Amino acid sequence: MVLGVGLDRVLADPARWHPVAGFGTLAARLEQTTYADRRAAGAAHVLVLVGGCVALGAVAERATRDRPLRHALVTAAATWTVLGGTTLGREAAEVARLLEAGRLDDARTQVARLVGRDTRTLEATDVARAALESLAENTSDAVVAPLVLGAVAGVPGLLGYRAANTLDAMVGHRSARYARFGWAAARLDDVLNLPGARLTAALATVLGADPAASVRAWRRDAGAHPSPNAGPVEAAFAGGLGVRLGGRTVYGTGAEARVELRPVLGDGRAPAAHDVARGRRLADRVGVGALIVTAAVAARPARRRRR
Repeated sequence: MVLGVGLDRVLADPARWHPVAGFGTLAARLEQTTYADRRAAGAAHVLVLVGGCVALGAVAERATRDRPLRHALVTAAATWTVLGGTTLGREAAEVARLLEAGRLDDARTQVARLVGRDTRTLEATDVARAALESLAENTSDAVVAPLVLGAVAGVPGLLGYRAANTLDAMVGHRSARYARFGWAAARLDDVLNLPGARLTAALATVLGADPAASVRAWRRDAGAHPSPNAGPVEAAFAGGLGVRLGGRTVYGTGAEARVELRPVLGDGRAPAAHDVARGRRLADRVGVGALIVTAAVAARPARRRRR
């Protein structure tokens, strides 16, 4: 797992031929066959794709069980495949750079790479807020949660988690098409992210600049967030950075536009460009802390086997 994190630091996400992108292509093609406006159809879609990835991971583990070096390399490759922390940090750093240069239109375009909301008319503080919310949530989704699943379930956990998380991003929406079909993907992703989100929020609290403010925001504000996992994470980041997150958020455009009034998280000021860089540094510390915790957990069965 440590080697896999190192590979993510060096290689990040390749622009072409990434395994997760290939999985997304496969899922989109399968959806043409499995789609129906029913929860049962969505559950079958998830079962086939996530179950297939878990089975693939189990086969890889079984084939390398008695060959430690190969097993280590397979685990490292799987870990690199499912992580996205380095690319996330680079995308956020570019948002900060553009905001600090006064290039608001370019910053709006850049932050749209991180969030699903309509960014075309956002003010600078709203762009910074969007980047910070994405940093917080995706540090949990793309760094901490996969490490947690890898620590407790090995390669099957790593691949199964990334499959479920990718399907949630693809179909787990409250749109007319996916309200029922995407229900299973969204609920599975919520369940799998529960431990990772709590560990992320705890690490952001401990490693942030103001642990008391993080605890206060987490306890007071997180429950009002529509996501059971993004709420604690974003609240802890808001408190630790001394900023205020949440508020009016627009998804879609034109007739498809949907406005959500997200709860306010934290007691601080509106975020500015330099806060995005601070958020990136906090996300890096959280990632290192998560690796230390999960590697220690993963190492315990090996120690027991040696005894």
